[in-house]
Amino acid sequence: MSEIKVMLLRGVNVGGANRLPMPEFRQMLTELGLSDVQTHIQSGNVVFKDTGLADLEGVITAGMKDRFGFAPKMFFMTLAEFDAILAANPYRDVANGALVHIFFLDGPFGSADVTALSATAAQGEAITFAKNAVYLNAPMGIGRSVLATRLTSTPKLGLTARNITSANAISALARTIPK
Repeated sequence: MSEIKVMLLRGVNVGGANRLPMPEFRQMLTELGLSDVQTHIQSGNVVFKDTGLADLEGVITAGMKDRFGFAPKMFFMTLAEFDAILAANPYRDVANGALVHIFFLDGPFGSADVTALSATAAQGEAITFAKNAVYLNAPMGIGRSVLATRLTSTPKLGLTARNITSANAISALARTIPK
């Protein structure tokens, strides 16, 4: 049985690095055997119907390296897992969704890292750690947040961030895929 999945790529089409044309990327994913492939904006947000492709990440990584010359860190989750992360957002009442970010993780933060990172929060910033995500409310913007900079430079974990506005749009896009 096929399942709707979300794939987030880290660091594509950011500041001129890791150029990835979305139409060609969608075509590659379809050629690899995924169906109903759709992308949201140009920063590596993909939704698709998983057709049971063995070693999904390995196949996509090899395809990207062959076709585009690079393969970034990839984060895969079912739509249900993605929506659960969205639903757990403790800052959903913040009116401007561009100021709240979810950092999707490939593993949990250790308690020492949580303490050290929390101590770097600027006045007004708030951070909440979960098993597979970190939620950051950065009212002055993520570009000015020392906490966001420290979080993204934590070497122990792979992570990628999306603001709430984008994350909600990705979820809505995934819901357009027929079951």
